[in-house]
Amino acid sequence: MDVRVCASVRDVQAAVLWANEKGIPLYPTSTGLNWGYGGGEPPQAGCLRLDLSAMNRILNADEIGYAHPVAVIEPGVTQGQLADFLAENHPGLTFNVTGSARATSLIGNALDRGVGYLGPRREDVFGLEIVTGRGDMLRTGFRRLGEQSPLASVHPYGLGPMLDGLFFQGNFGVVTSACFRLLPRPPVQVAVSLALRDALRLGEFIDALAELKRANVMNSVTHIGNQSRTRASLSHGMHAYLAQRCGLTGAELDQALARALEVVAPGEWASLGGVGGTAAQVRAALVEVNRRMRGLARVMVVTDERLRIGLKVFDLLRSWPFARAQAAAIHAVAPLHGLALGRPTDVAIENLLWKFGQEGLPVKRFEESRCGVLFVSPALPMRGAYVQNFIAEMVAVAERFGHTLFTTLNIE
Repeated sequence: MDVRVCASVRDVQAAVLWANEKGIPLYPTSTGLNWGYGGGEPPQAGCLRLDLSAMNRILNADEIGYAHPVAVIEPGVTQGQLADFLAENHPGLTFNVTGSARATSLIGNALDRGVGYLGPRREDVFGLEIVTGRGDMLRTGFRRLGEQSPLASVHPYGLGPMLDGLFFQGNFGVVTSACFRLLPRPPVQVAVSLALRDALRLGEFIDALAELKRANVMNSVTHIGNQSRTRASLSHGMHAYLAQRCGLTGAELDQALARALEVVAPGEWASLGGVGGTAAQVRAALVEVNRRMRGLARVMVVTDERLRIGLKVFDLLRSWPFARAQAAAIHAVAPLHGLALGRPTDVAIENLLWKFGQEGLPVKRFEESRCGVLFVSPALPMRGAYVQNFIAEMVAVAERFGHTLFTTLNIE
């Protein structure tokens, strides 16, 4: 595979014109770390890969603020880079983070219609700058008036037909920059963990969560994971705690991890969602969540402070197996909890590398690992009975091929 590194819009235009002349198809990548939706390897032979990772500027860095919560970014800008920039310069702002790595491109993920913890990434992006298949420049929305226009990075629609949709999961051009929405950080933000009591009531559970989402009581994407998915997410962090903090090794360590997973993830389905707003709004939302989940799921509210205190207490009692299991789980959950608060992490990918015996391999080199990901991403109607039947059929198909499904349902 040939690779051409592009560090500017002119580089992209030159590459497009050259490829046209040679009759070579192009495969643009931002950072090549959009696993599941796409990676650094082209889906067909004979492509020229355009590596856009060197185009990594936040173009309006001096203009971003609470009154102007939009970042104009190039495709190489990663969610880790943006999170660090906001933490240092605008801690009152956050954005829609995905569960992928810190080095995942914001634009690359959005163009493939990825999903963050606060909603579909498609809705975060507008005002595209594109190099077309003829090497011409095109800007959508009011960016066509020029970067100096007061509407360029403010009004997402512009006048007349919207062309943006052509470039999401499309191949009509190479996006070289875009406007990315930022969000004010809520004064209070908590995660809500819900453990379904009876797996046979999954349909009811989904319907109840859907109603909470429609009523904006749960104002994040609500994730519902099966036991395999939940345990896969926690195992690496729990293993690290049991080995490093408790000094366990070998068979004793494996047995302790298995017992700990039984304690913290005993059920088949568990959900994680977010609630944010003023203190009064969050209190009212939690009352409503508890009311609707009564008898259906166990509700637990998770905050940074509760995790900190819980880890401290259970760590002191770690000689007791139950306390040790809880401390290990909190140690594993903490970085994942941060995703809903706008803190990207590499933990999800590190979990996979650890599971397949390649813990030392850098996350950015995931495609070189022996871990292959078969990513199935169906869109389903938000009807509980339908989804429950669909999952049952998927499991039956997987079992015929000897596969285990690591399943997450995202209520977008």
